[in-house]
Amino acid sequence: MLCGEAMTNVNITRDILHRQIRDKRAAGFQRSYHVTDPFIKRLGLEAELQGHTGCVNCLEWNERGDLLASGSDDQHAIIWDPFRHKKLTTMHTGHAANIFSVKFLPHSGDRILVTGAADTKVHVHDLTAKETIHMFSDHTNRVKRIATAPMWPNTFWSAAEDGIIRQYDLRENSKRSDVLIDLTEFCGQLVEAKCLAVNPRDNNYLAVGANGPFVRLYDIRMIHNYRKSMSQSTSAAVHTFCESQKPIPDGAGQYYVAGHLPVKLPDYNNRLRVLVATYVTFSPDGTELLVNMGGEQVYLFDLTFKQRPYTFLIPKKCQPSTGDVQNGKTTNGVSNGIHLPTSHIRLAESRMRASSTELPPHLEKIKQQANDAFARQQWTQAIQLYSLGIHQASSNAMLYGNRAAAYMKRKWDGDHYDALRDCLKALTLNPGHLKAHFRLARCLFELKYVSEALECLDDFKGKFPDQAHSSACDSLDKDIKAALFSKTESEDKKANSSIRFHSFSRKESIPEDELVLRERSFDYKHRYCGHCNTTTDIKEANFFGSKGQYIVSGSDDGSFFVWEKETTNLVRILQGDESIVNCLQPHPSYCFLATSGIDPVVRLWNPRPETENENGRVVEDMEGASQANQRRMNADPLEVMLLNMGYRITGLRGVGPDGSDDEDSSEGQVQCRPS
Repeated sequence: MLCGEAMTNVNITRDILHRQIRDKRAAGFQRSYHVTDPFIKRLGLEAELQGHTGCVNCLEWNERGDLLASGSDDQHAIIWDPFRHKKLTTMHTGHAANIFSVKFLPHSGDRILVTGAADTKVHVHDLTAKETIHMFSDHTNRVKRIATAPMWPNTFWSAAEDGIIRQYDLRENSKRSDVLIDLTEFCGQLVEAKCLAVNPRDNNYLAVGANGPFVRLYDIRMIHNYRKSMSQSTSAAVHTFCESQKPIPDGAGQYYVAGHLPVKLPDYNNRLRVLVATYVTFSPDGTELLVNMGGEQVYLFDLTFKQRPYTFLIPKKCQPSTGDVQNGKTTNGVSNGIHLPTSHIRLAESRMRASSTELPPHLEKIKQQANDAFARQQWTQAIQLYSLGIHQASSNAMLYGNRAAAYMKRKWDGDHYDALRDCLKALTLNPGHLKAHFRLARCLFELKYVSEALECLDDFKGKFPDQAHSSACDSLDKDIKAALFSKTESEDKKANSSIRFHSFSRKESIPEDELVLRERSFDYKHRYCGHCNTTTDIKEANFFGSKGQYIVSGSDDGSFFVWEKETTNLVRILQGDESIVNCLQPHPSYCFLATSGIDPVVRLWNPRPETENENGRVVEDMEGASQANQRRMNADPLEVMLLNMGYRITGLRGVGPDGSDDEDSSEGQVQCRPS
């Protein structure tokens, strides 16, 4: 809907004429109309490329987009002409196990291909001569990803399950590689590097994904300069024997994490649910980082306007200071018992007036549609409609408060944390938002911040005394106090440490430098839900469009999902594999998508003609498919294994519209109904 409205403001006829008259307009025209909403709505299967005899684990376009490379369990790499659906080159890579990554080496005229495989080897091939010209055996476990950089010719990087990121420079050494980052020095011997990517705009930045919830961003140049200076000081005998050399200098690493995951980790571990970053990639302009978090959802991190996790905005002890208290808002930067970002406090008063004004008629209609969906218990539809309104009216506190209520009812993984974020935003815009304040206390309780929830609820009672003895308030108060009473003494000790990281085991013996980096990690900007990523550790998520307007991801149910980036709304699901879709690689300049998975084929997708018959691969019930995937993610591992073998498992306990909600039992004045 949003994109359709945006398209109506565009005069495509005028733009076509300008493109014909002025050559300079051609590139801009291509970027603007690369991927649009009408194209997404008509996306369908164009062709299946057959040639492999095993699962196709990796795909890669060349820079011009006229060649597509694929690697498979059959240990062969194939180069395709995707427009003629023709196989150009097939070569055995020399690997003795599954190929997990293929990359064209930049500035090689598409002649050099790099592959990494489960045999721990990295091979470099000359496609013209059809021979392997370099073989590297430095890793000691499966190689999962290769990365290249446009401005670094003859150089590439690899990530492997030995926890090491290696750098290769074919000009300096064609036999050995250098260790760039050794994650085992920070995370112990069990850490496995799963994916990596180089920022396309600034090739000095490298993103690394591994097992665990954290994604790491490194400054390659800073690491090299540091090691160069250390080697010079060592040769000059400047250092003393007391000095301990850090493997990575201060400031060369920055971590990103979905704010609720560190505390949620023990619960996932108890249920044998593994968190692992299966894919990382940068937006086309290099300002955003997309992560497919195995065992959870897809997350988008803003690298420019960084956000600290919202749990840091909750003080451990919130006592009114000597500052004046006006309308429940103290002048020391604490509002409603919540630490609000100082940049928002200055705008709170002016925004409160703006947020309380009526919405324009078209947005009021969207809000009413969302409220109607909420009343029908169609939580996902309500969330999508509220998100659409928020995208166009980002300073309306009521929309944030209502979306928080829908998140709390739906209860998918991460929903309570997103609800907490929305409540804080609503309170920033309108400190007197009663429902947002009460919902915030409920979110804190659901997120296991029990003492903070009690503090927030007490503050709520003080600010809204007429609600202090409502049945909903009393019910939450009892729940919180029961949880506090049941806490053991050891848990109390843990709670006195960082509220986000108290649950990490001491047995991990994480170095102090690593703990500091984790504490300083930044939170996500957007979250994308609906897919399932628990079965394979190579599942990709990518930007689709020259401006990254859409997000695409594979799924364990054999489908791939398409979301609008800014609204996070799910707009399309297509059946892409008989079992699992792992790989999705968008064409660099056309609305053209290559996918692969367990089937031994590569599938090509583009907008189909309007005259074409019904697209049989479209999944019409998007909400039903998304709910099934959320249940699948929360299922017992044995049940998931049976599902993957083709068995139908009924009655899986999971979240969904039928799930119980504690708030429903409290028919008090403070309700979770939308405003």
